[in-house]
Amino acid sequence: MSTAVSSRRLATIGVIGALTLQFVASATAGPIALPGCPENCGGVQVPYPFGIGRGCFHEGFNLTCDEAQHPAKLLLGDGVEVLDISLPDCTVRIQTKISWVEYAAEFNGSWSVPAPDGPLMVSTARNSFVAFGCNVLAKLIPYGTVLSYASACAAACVNTPDVSSCSGVGCCQTSIASLGSDLPWYGIQVKHLEGETGNYYHRAVFIVDQDWFSRVEAAMASNFSALFFGNRFHEKVVMVDSVPVVLEWSLDLIRDAGLFVLSPIGPQSSDFRCLSSNSFSYTIIGNYDRRRCNCSHGYEGNPYIADGCQDIDECQLPDIYPCHGTCINVPGTYRCSSKKGIKSLPGLIAIIALSAGFGLLFSILGVSNIINKLKQRRAKLLRQKFFKRNHGLLLQQLISSNKDIAERMKIFSFEELEQATNMFDQNRIIGDGGHGTVYKGILSDQRVVAIKKSRVVVQREIDQFINEVVILSQTNHRNVVTLFGCCLETEVPLLVYEFISNRTLSYHLHGQYENPLSWNDRLRIALETARAIAYLHSAASISVFHRDIKSANILLTDTLTAKVSDFGASRSISIDETGIHTAIQGTHGYLDPEYYYTSRLTEKSDVYSFGVILAELLTRIKPVFSTHSSEGKSLASHFVSVIKDCSLLDILDPQIVEEGRAKDAEAVARLAEVCLSLKGEERPTMRQVEITLEDVLGPNVHSSCRVSRTSQGALKDQTQNQNKGNEGTRLYSLEKEFIQSSEIPR
Repeated sequence: MSTAVSSRRLATIGVIGALTLQFVASATAGPIALPGCPENCGGVQVPYPFGIGRGCFHEGFNLTCDEAQHPAKLLLGDGVEVLDISLPDCTVRIQTKISWVEYAAEFNGSWSVPAPDGPLMVSTARNSFVAFGCNVLAKLIPYGTVLSYASACAAACVNTPDVSSCSGVGCCQTSIASLGSDLPWYGIQVKHLEGETGNYYHRAVFIVDQDWFSRVEAAMASNFSALFFGNRFHEKVVMVDSVPVVLEWSLDLIRDAGLFVLSPIGPQSSDFRCLSSNSFSYTIIGNYDRRRCNCSHGYEGNPYIADGCQDIDECQLPDIYPCHGTCINVPGTYRCSSKKGIKSLPGLIAIIALSAGFGLLFSILGVSNIINKLKQRRAKLLRQKFFKRNHGLLLQQLISSNKDIAERMKIFSFEELEQATNMFDQNRIIGDGGHGTVYKGILSDQRVVAIKKSRVVVQREIDQFINEVVILSQTNHRNVVTLFGCCLETEVPLLVYEFISNRTLSYHLHGQYENPLSWNDRLRIALETARAIAYLHSAASISVFHRDIKSANILLTDTLTAKVSDFGASRSISIDETGIHTAIQGTHGYLDPEYYYTSRLTEKSDVYSFGVILAELLTRIKPVFSTHSSEGKSLASHFVSVIKDCSLLDILDPQIVEEGRAKDAEAVARLAEVCLSLKGEERPTMRQVEITLEDVLGPNVHSSCRVSRTSQGALKDQTQNQNKGNEGTRLYSLEKEFIQSSEIPR
């Protein structure tokens, strides 16, 4: 089957690029390239450090302009077309070929940026990994790391699919996992799904700009459906053969005399720096060997060349910089003088003259008061802006419409949380991770709280905050961490939880803790956690699948009471549904294999993760551990194999044996084994798990192995009968439910 590029879509890309360049050109009056160097090619602007021709570019940023084509095309490396270049975002959009895999059960290839030894990297935040095909499993493997894959997705097919989106039927897509810094190349592996049959026609995998793909996803999925299931001899289907990809770039740091200095760039300076006055440099979060430049606030342009950053005339942009008086542009900012204030100036002078000795004092106090009020007004307007952007009005409506939620949860002002944390004092920090900081605070009613504050402004992080607010606002269980409220007046929302002082279950099991948990405490923590998850699955007002059950997300109080936390990745569905198709997300070692291969999330995915926790409680071995013969071994698979060999004592924590609780441990081990079944239909529900743990803790604590095995068989049969015939997929998210709640008549 031949393939061709859709001219209509390419024309759309060209129009979007032209409009973007027109906006940049109008906003920036200063130079963008070195003197005497071309500034554009075929309508695409070429800002320094990129350049065309000798002496016009920084090392690794050379481009060529193919003027033989009409219109001319800007090329990178071995003829890769450049669609646009963004200085503020430090990105380059290129057009790359799609990899078609036909007539082969397995394919191993690679994808790399042009000139992979240069400064360009694949943007994990702006691209997606997509695969078309029937019964296909595609993996994106990061080179130069210890991980076996960075992203993976699976697509199955039925006889007559209605493919309108890449949600696992004929097509799948997933985000590219961030490994701390972006990479220039990846390996690509395509396999046939294990246990599935069928031909290997027309399979394609590619990395693509996720914003672009979201606009054409339905059309590409429909075309592929027609290509695979239509009449291949009489029906001609047109498929695109190239897609846009977003690359990120930055500049290397080198070491000189023990100090970091920037590497040489261009003919203007022996040591690179942000050459334009009114510019600054910064390093990339998570990769301190890479540096970028940007214009200072109030300036726009190219910070990499002299006089590249030009002052913005805010008075010419009243929609962005409002002024209800006389607008006066000044370097880096603007002033807005009130007309009424100018007319009343003589009167003000007369009053000061008549006031004599008190005039000077009053004027100083007055000016200070005005400045403070202006600052407070600007801060108030900014907080109102953030409040609306973070769906504050909708959350207020949700709280006001439900008396139970209103009694448990409050929307805090930023001033309240500043007072609670002593202006976010560094001494109040109780946790500091890659995504944010947790502060200990004391509210005005003397409640001790934990305040979660993100340090990265990413829309995906904000969405996860909102998702956690909506779930916890409708959840009320003693073993689920309590959300007292949130603050939406900051760029990233702040969450206010009850303060849990005794760290996590993971710390008590795997940390250097002086007093290990007793078997009774472990069994009670397991039961309390099971109760919380069972409540989320079936007893709450909405069914919630946690999707990231792990020992690090189980907090412990001073009395060792378990509290399930971190609902940022959770998903809710209506009571009559059994699962949803969603991008794979979870923690290595706890991830349900069935969910990984099908992208279908069900309540049994949480059951599998809980089974890993039971194995941790029994063995005190981490979910992914190393041995003398191998690295990165899975506790789940190792535990199941040991149970089948009747060798539980070989890996059982010696403390349990010393306490004389080996028989109880065997009953829990049999429960963990059935929770870790590879097929979800063979796993029990969390309610059945809860009942089994209650029996172990009850009067029959020392039940025999025979009784435990019998109970396990009955539990497995009951689980299979309950789950038989449960089917149905509907994409659903709490973010949509939250936004749609405003449309319900009150």
